[in-house]
Amino acid sequence: MATIAAMPERRSPTLRRRRLSAELRQLRASAGMTLEQVAERLEFSTAKLRFIENAQWVRPNIGDVRALLDVYGVKDARQHEELLTLAREGRQRGWWQPHSKMLSETYTTYIGLEAEASTLLTYQPLVIPGLLQTEDYARALVENPHDEVSDQVTSDRVAVRMQRQQILTGPSPLSLWAVIDEAAIRRPVGGPEVIHGQLERLAEAARMPSVTLQLIPFSIGAHPGVGRGPFTILQFPDDADRDAAYVDNFAGELYIEEAAEVERFHGAFRHLVGAALSPAATMTFIAEELAST
Repeated sequence: MATIAAMPERRSPTLRRRRLSAELRQLRASAGMTLEQVAERLEFSTAKLRFIENAQWVRPNIGDVRALLDVYGVKDARQHEELLTLAREGRQRGWWQPHSKMLSETYTTYIGLEAEASTLLTYQPLVIPGLLQTEDYARALVENPHDEVSDQVTSDRVAVRMQRQQILTGPSPLSLWAVIDEAAIRRPVGGPEVIHGQLERLAEAARMPSVTLQLIPFSIGAHPGVGRGPFTILQFPDDADRDAAYVDNFAGELYIEEAAEVERFHGAFRHLVGAALSPAATMTFIAEELAST
């Protein structure tokens, strides 16, 4: 089993880069300048500026940020230093960075944002949410015989998933609200013993103050999640950081920031919550399932 160092304070360089990019976009708009005008002034390419404004940089260049602040006429010393601090913190490495080569770029971004999110809303119709999976269950999912990956990569992927779960504990835990379909607990991932252990983990998690778990039983019939794949909404403690949505399905991964699109996911989640059993009824359902396995 691969090991990863303990997760530090929940401060994410990914979120710092995202915030800095948003601030720079706003400063350019306030200055009434186009990308082309800024590019010409600084002898940057417009592609580079788009890269910066879309938070696609891995390690912000402090000199570039200073140059942009000068062009946008940022004179306030406090604002100037705050933005440079964001750039410096954005250059730091998250705990997941050593494993980024085996993770997709979109998933790496997701982990970076999840690391500092205050609330996470997720709907999972087929499998248990990653933050609530046991190690055995996660390994059974990751060990896909159709994927030509080494045992080391498999172990690393499981280790990363287990490491992510640390955000549910500690002095400022993430608030997780998960809605799952009954299919997620019926699917015999890993066999009876693994599923039993996973159900025990769900029962334990449902009692945590930071976790709200709701299940949509088969008896409901058609519900708002039918035909809709899994999705996750991330919310952040600072109002300056907009909500984001993450979708992972067969077609690939998609990270969504546009406010109107994210609100559509919020609306879908509200409907799913309304269709699901209450948290108390969900705990009873899981307890009965545990007793029968």
